[in-house]
Amino acid sequence: MTRMFVNELEDGDNVEETYLLADRQLRANRNGDSYFLSQLRDRTGQISGLLWNVNASAVNHINTGDYVRVKGKVQQFQGNLQMILTRIDSASGDEIDTADYIPQSSTDVEAQFEKLCEILLGITDSDIQSLMQTFLADQEIVEGLKSAPAGVRLHHAYHGGLLDHIVNLAETATRISDLYPNVDINLLLAGIFLHDLGKIRELSYDSTFQYTDEGQLIGHLVMGVEMLSDKIRATEETTGRPFPEETTLRLKHMLLSHHGVYEYGSPKLPMTMEAIALHHLDNLDAKTNEFHSLIESDPNASSNWTPYQPNMQRKLYKGDIE
Repeated sequence: MTRMFVNELEDGDNVEETYLLADRQLRANRNGDSYFLSQLRDRTGQISGLLWNVNASAVNHINTGDYVRVKGKVQQFQGNLQMILTRIDSASGDEIDTADYIPQSSTDVEAQFEKLCEILLGITDSDIQSLMQTFLADQEIVEGLKSAPAGVRLHHAYHGGLLDHIVNLAETATRISDLYPNVDINLLLAGIFLHDLGKIRELSYDSTFQYTDEGQLIGHLVMGVEMLSDKIRATEETTGRPFPEETTLRLKHMLLSHHGVYEYGSPKLPMTMEAIALHHLDNLDAKTNEFHSLIESDPNASSNWTPYQPNMQRKLYKGDIE
């Protein structure tokens, strides 16, 4: 049988299918009765599944990251599609094709990585280029870069998403560099490569995308600075000369300020031209990708609009679908 992907579900559909359990919560309604709220995901999108009048013992055996077999009916509620479940259970005995459940990059990962290497090794500052070579020689970092998403649910939330995000930023910076001659393109390209690199340790991304304990407690900004400090020491050992203190300060500042504002987690505001350029390039690529993903994965095919997006405080216009 052809599987029922999330982006193909319609109001009124009866569903008996296997999905990845991206999140689970046992909640109480206003009457004090318990219900099970699940987030059911495949490679095309995610939908909420609700199982009413359930106790903890009935769902304790399934956990986030498990594959689950569900039975239920799709319904529209306040502009969103959701699935009202009559059953949810482990799908451990089913034949699972992981490619159906984990979002993948639409680009060739190896080609993207070659493109990134070409850009970074084209940096003309010898110290920064040596630093980039040190990072690219670390196979653990390289493999993480090829596999990690750039986010858990929002932008570039798929295997290889972090690499796509970094390459997009690097190519954009290279193309517009002649318009901003006072921005040091060598520093900017290095900052682009480094700014989210801590996410290869901040996130786990085998079956489902979640934060690691280290990621929750420390975060990718600080983790990225730690990785940078380690590689600067390794670069000094390789080259036999000290790495410039000014360059170190500027690179660390870019990592710590790239979220742009305190309320988004930056401990510092951008205070150099390269830092403010990185922040806006990062935000441009992240937000446009997030819009695209929400529009493409919206299961409400008959609507010109996506459902209201609470994190954005708006609906997104998909255009005239007729």
